[in-house]
Amino acid sequence: MIYKDSGDRIGCLAAISDFAMIITKLKMWLQRQPGSPRIICVLGMHRSGTSFLTGSLQQAGLELHRFHAENPHNKKGNRENQDIVELNNWLLDSSGGSWDDPPATVNWTEAHISKARDIISQYSHYPLWGFKDPRTLLTFDGWKTLLPNLELVGIFRHPLAVAKSLNARNTKTSIAQGLSLWFDYNSRLVQLCETDPFPLLDFDQEFEQLHLRLKQVCEQLKLPRLHELDFYDHKLISQHETEFAETPAEINSLHQKLQSIAIR
Repeated sequence: MIYKDSGDRIGCLAAISDFAMIITKLKMWLQRQPGSPRIICVLGMHRSGTSFLTGSLQQAGLELHRFHAENPHNKKGNRENQDIVELNNWLLDSSGGSWDDPPATVNWTEAHISKARDIISQYSHYPLWGFKDPRTLLTFDGWKTLLPNLELVGIFRHPLAVAKSLNARNTKTSIAQGLSLWFDYNSRLVQLCETDPFPLLDFDQEFEQLHLRLKQVCEQLKLPRLHELDFYDHKLISQHETEFAETPAEINSLHQKLQSIAIR
């Protein structure tokens, strides 16, 4: 293109800017259309049934792409995409924390955003996909910014069952630390659920009730294969006592809050 004078150049640049804005708005509009891919994120504390929920949603039609099908602490696998786990760990480390020492704030840099976009692009040809990593409760804001139409589903478990399971996996994680982590993660879960409600499962139920609630979740999420929900295996569940010792008041109160907003 040949410019006759500076006025022509300025006019052309303005036109390009207007065009870029139109394209941006068009992309945002397309994201909201029925044909856009649906993306579901499973939220919950470590050792709280997130693998059970994610594996069940996968059976019902949710595409996970890459995932762990088996590991030493979960014979059916934690169903996590290692790329997402590593990005979340990087985010936490860059913010001065870790999964078991949550930072007060998590800062997403351009490098983090670029990596997340690379991961998201791997799912571009799936009409219905999702992911799960308990750390996402700590890094959620950035994921929500990148995936504004992200749908959520959550699960929780009794605080002492979680603390005992963490301690059994690594004795360096004391029961007290496990309870503190439970409170931190689940405080965020409650906050997100109250801000924009989504289906929430209580993992501490008898199998028949849990399976019934799971089916309700899948129906709410409009997943296509509800007849294939047999991922649960009670033999793989540790720390499934029905009675627990007293927990600190603030933890007990939060657990009761979770129970009050869970699917019934």
